[in-house]
Amino acid sequence: MQRKTIAFPEFEPEVPRNLPPSYLVSAVYDKERMVAALKLYEPSSGKIYFWFDNTGHKPYCYSDLSMEELQRIPELMRQSGLERFVIVRKRDPLFDRESEFVQIVAKDPLSIGGPSRKAIRNLLPKAWEADIKYYENYLYDRHLIPCIEYEIRNGDLVPVKLERTEEVEEVLSLLKSEEPEFKEQLERWVPILNYPIPSIRRVALDIEVSTPYATRLPDPRAAEYPIVCVSFVGSDGLKQVLVLRRPGLDEVVEAEPGVEVKMFDSEAELLIETFKTMLEYPFIITFNGDEFDLNYIWHRALKLGFARKQIPIELGRGSARVKHGVHIDVCKFFFNKSIQTYAFEQRYREVALDNVAKELLGIEKMKLEKPISELSYDELIAYCLRDSELTYKLTSFDDDLVMKLIVLLSRITFMTIEDVTRMGVSNWIRSMMIYEHRRRNTIVPRAEDLTTIKGVTVTKAVIEGKKYRGAVVVEPKAGIHFNVEVLDFASLYPSIIKRWNLSYETVLCPHPECRDNVIPETTYWACKKTRGISSLLIGSLRELRIRWYKPRSKDPRVPAETRNFYKVIQQALKVILNASYGVFGAEHFALFCPPVAESTAAIGRSVITKTIEKARSLGIEVIYGDTDSIFLKEPTSERIQKLIDWAKHELGLDLDIDKVYRYVAFSSRKKNYLGVYPDGSVDIKGLVGKKRHIPAFLKQAFLEMVRTLSEVKSEEEFQEAKSRIERIVREVYTKLKRRAYPLEDLAINIMLGKLPEKYKETVPQHVKAALLLTRMGYELRPGDIIAFVKVKGEPRVKPVQLASVEEVDAERYIDMLESTFSQVLDAMGLDFYSIIGFTTLEYFL
Repeated sequence: MQRKTIAFPEFEPEVPRNLPPSYLVSAVYDKERMVAALKLYEPSSGKIYFWFDNTGHKPYCYSDLSMEELQRIPELMRQSGLERFVIVRKRDPLFDRESEFVQIVAKDPLSIGGPSRKAIRNLLPKAWEADIKYYENYLYDRHLIPCIEYEIRNGDLVPVKLERTEEVEEVLSLLKSEEPEFKEQLERWVPILNYPIPSIRRVALDIEVSTPYATRLPDPRAAEYPIVCVSFVGSDGLKQVLVLRRPGLDEVVEAEPGVEVKMFDSEAELLIETFKTMLEYPFIITFNGDEFDLNYIWHRALKLGFARKQIPIELGRGSARVKHGVHIDVCKFFFNKSIQTYAFEQRYREVALDNVAKELLGIEKMKLEKPISELSYDELIAYCLRDSELTYKLTSFDDDLVMKLIVLLSRITFMTIEDVTRMGVSNWIRSMMIYEHRRRNTIVPRAEDLTTIKGVTVTKAVIEGKKYRGAVVVEPKAGIHFNVEVLDFASLYPSIIKRWNLSYETVLCPHPECRDNVIPETTYWACKKTRGISSLLIGSLRELRIRWYKPRSKDPRVPAETRNFYKVIQQALKVILNASYGVFGAEHFALFCPPVAESTAAIGRSVITKTIEKARSLGIEVIYGDTDSIFLKEPTSERIQKLIDWAKHELGLDLDIDKVYRYVAFSSRKKNYLGVYPDGSVDIKGLVGKKRHIPAFLKQAFLEMVRTLSEVKSEEEFQEAKSRIERIVREVYTKLKRRAYPLEDLAINIMLGKLPEKYKETVPQHVKAALLLTRMGYELRPGDIIAFVKVKGEPRVKPVQLASVEEVDAERYIDMLESTFSQVLDAMGLDFYSIIGFTTLEYFL
């Protein structure tokens, strides 16, 4: 491609001398000015303004060497970025004492923690806090809270005062029995959580690239194909599509009403208009924009002759940011397991735009039967626009739920919007912990020291691959059980962390007088003198969620608007709390401390075991128990209340009724059951039929069985239901034996995680099918969906494109049918082989 110079101005940040209250949404390090740069969103104008640090804040790390010892390190003293040494006193949490450190101040972040061997942290025997990003340090040191308002007055950044409202007084009154430290923490949390959430002006962007492929994204780094369409959908009602003219296509474009279509003769002109529209909006929303859309635009613009300064995009390690504002890649947000599990209750499985939109919005992508290069203008516009619409609606549905969650999580974790949407829960907890360390003038311990002092476990894992023993799972009583109530400990693990004062510095604390405070089933002890940081943070958030926000989000006496706001707050808190314990047992966590996670699990086992024993002593039949809940058969309300009162008094924990089932069907396997609620809706846990990769014929049969079970209202109706389920199984079995299903119904669809040839030691079934396609000339890349069927003969699978119905291995599909249905059939007293007309012996012969 011939490069030519493109005439387009570079972005210049607007830096006002004075600015009304505006939300702090992003922070970066400005390499040219060598200072922290903050981005502030002013909601009235819907614009982002910049503020550059004027306080003289510099990058730094800490050393436990004396100043004289540091001065005797020649390489350190020759380091060009070294600025000065400062003696400071900070609390050392591992030894619970004040210690003297030398703060080593540098001119720029790379001098502290860059990859070079000459970076200061690499020249020291030990360095503290050298791995924290500079802009994070800046926020922590200045106690700046993302997504809270600040003003600029005469060039200075000034916080808007967080008022002590009547609500703070109400919360403190409700929680008046809490320790002073918890009350102090509650006083800080409530104004932060309750701070108004602005309406965020944003635009969703999607691009289409003219490739000869119908099912695969082109490589953004190569950027070898032209961008032929860019669509925008904005919060202000904008619907805009930019289209590159192509030879041989009619000019007539019939877009839907309200859609602005602009045609361009050159790709460079199309990109200039793309950049102009992007610069109009403070927030850019994409689905997979980090990996593809913005990444491709950046590389393609360079190929066309744009200078880097003219492109309003900056590529980082695994991210694409926008110079003028904030880029939110909602794909990364929805990919977060905590968001998927706790915010959206696993309503979506595959993190692809089509799947997430279908499950959360009830809308799907337009189906594409041919390559982008073969689409007419009308088809191209409709296809591209639909993707932008879906992306935008994922942030706007349910009264901007996702945007509100992002803002609240940013506040709770003290992370910028860009970071909180891209990083996992371990980084969220890390950021909360570091912020609290700075507030307390406490040094953040080195990972090596934590591992040396506390990196041990004392319980034996039951599950292979785990480092310690996990939760209790009681053997279920297989069968059908009517009138079942499930009692659940409210936020059990966060409650344990608070109640037993669990934190990396309090488990195995250095105080001899605390050694008698032994944690059940371990040789560990918990500190009795000092409240742990994680205990304080997690415990205070737990109390706010369980005792304030969650009940008030359901209270009809609270105004509807406030209820909805509290609902979002309690959802955000749920996401944080439910993932808070496990991070201490994850090796990648900055404060990795296995005894904390192990102690939490051990206390959890003790709690659930004692609760089951107490329930049985009250005459309640316990039919199952798992981690933090127990399933009770036909309990009386009086006995349930006695159990709840006992838990509160004896354990100091809140036990509540979580679910009521019309009936539950248990197989003999743990964590596998089907429960039917009084309204007929069905709760499925761990059953094969719910798995994402099962073929369509099996999924349809499983759902038909579920519908049949959902209609059962009494034990008398079960005989008819059992007969219907037997018929379902026999019909599927017969169709499999007769090979009456089309290949599409038998296909298993799995995404390629990497190039087929990259799989060496273990080659999964879908990869074997993919390798057959590559030998036939198909070009495959990561992200492609491989549809394959099970066939007779090696390699036992074939891609749908190359297979025939006659080749299908019916017996292997029958095995799948058996494993899917047997879990429920066991509970109903039915035998799969008897249903299909075989005795077990006949089947194996």
